Amino acid sequence: MRIVSLFVLLVLGKVACIFIPPDRAIKRINGVSLVNPPRPIESLAMQQLHRINADWVAVIPYGFSRAGQGSVSSDHSQQWWGERTEGSCMLIQYAKENDLKVMVKPHVWIAAEGWCGNFNLTTEALWQQWETDFRKYIINHAKKADSLSVEIFCIGTEYRIPARERPEFWKSLIQDIRKVYDGKLTYASNWDNYENITWWDKLDYIGVDAYFPLTNRDDPTIDQIKEGWVPVKKRLKAFSQKWDKLILFTEFGFQSVNGAVGKHWEVEKSPESINFQLQADAYEATFQSLENESWWAGGFFWKWHLMMRSSSYFRMEWTPQNKPAEQIIARWYAKKE
Repeated sequence: MRIVSLFVLLVLGKVACIFIPPDRAIKRINGVSLVNPPRPIESLAMQQLHRINADWVAVIPYGFSRAGQGSVSSDHSQQWWGERTEGSCMLIQYAKENDLKVMVKPHVWIAAEGWCGNFNLTTEALWQQWETDFRKYIINHAKKADSLSVEIFCIGTEYRIPARERPEFWKSLIQDIRKVYDGKLTYASNWDNYENITWWDKLDYIGVDAYFPLTNRDDPTIDQIKEGWVPVKKRLKAFSQKWDKLILFTEFGFQSVNGAVGKHWEVEKSPESINFQLQADAYEATFQSLENESWWAGGFFWKWHLMMRSSSYFRMEWTPQNKPAEQIIARWYAKKE
């Protein structure tokens, strides 16, 4: 009888494990994507993040490529201080000194184009060069991240075409990173590309830059924005269950202009289009929509300037600093789990 009972317990234990959601090794992440400053700063500057109750920062060292070319380079003398290896390492140290956890998120900028989402090459020789250079760039920052006890390392950002079409490269890159870095790994996929990636099983988090178009209204209400999250949440939950991984918003956020909750890349930026309340409502609707979702690991809103000059440019841009959205974020980030 005892043997039968033990067998039943073991079977039930296995069944129970199937239905337990992925363990949250790290509690929900209340994160900020930093604009790495152009000039050196002091550790004290990092304290401003405590006013919004953030407990994580994303440090973003930049690399550079050109359209149609396979080279990836970084640490140029003309680069901003915080975007070079030296500066990004100092920012990591400052974050640690101020009790902030860190995700390092290398990002490649395409000269004269910007976004790497459409980056593509025409020959295998160029792809081989890109893989060699990109691997060197990423491994350099992975080693630095490990030496500074960084909690999460993001292996790349928004490379839609190579992420989809060259999976073996990414699998081998992940293997190489794990040889030199001991923390959690993710990849920052664009909101319209995460479902095309076939190697999420090799990572610890599914990373999504979550700029989902939620409504086509210029100035929607909180309830209308929440309605837009309903189908998105359904897809994300199913995807999390498919891979048995939590989903981390490696970026999310809203500009402070009309239309910012729709196709953000199409919004008109003019003094007449400024809408601080919409940005605040978009964050409120987002946190209300996601707070009880067990698949959501949290995220890093875009973005925060450690050195912020007074300019009308920032009134229309992503940062919530000195806008109503800042208080919305502070209130939700105060809800520690």
